[in-house]
Amino acid sequence: MKVVSTTNAPQAIGPYSQAMISGGMVYTSGQIAIDPSSGNIQATTIEDQTHQVCKNVKAVLEASGSSLDKVVKTVCFLADMGDFATFNGIYAQYFTSKPARSCVAVKTLPKNVLVEIDTIAEL
Repeated sequence: MKVVSTTNAPQAIGPYSQAMISGGMVYTSGQIAIDPSSGNIQATTIEDQTHQVCKNVKAVLEASGSSLDKVVKTVCFLADMGDFATFNGIYAQYFTSKPARSCVAVKTLPKNVLVEIDTIAEL
């Protein structure tokens, strides 16, 4: 296994890695809307947070030698399923290869963000 780390995405806020490479696959940890340049959550809308999350996922994947086009599965967490349509519209701009996906609403996400995404991708 190999640990993936990049300053182009937020550092882990707990005892975990941004991603791990194993068996020719990349497993990213859930990314939230933290701006890596400031370390803060600056986006407050579902639109802005979804864009930031997708940029963070992209940065982690690129640091691993992969890309958004090589994602085979995503797991998406929303704080409010009422944001589903808006989230989908933005998500589709980034995940153009249409990977398999699960999307669920959860009671609370870390730092009270509105969205979190983790991925599994090929190298």
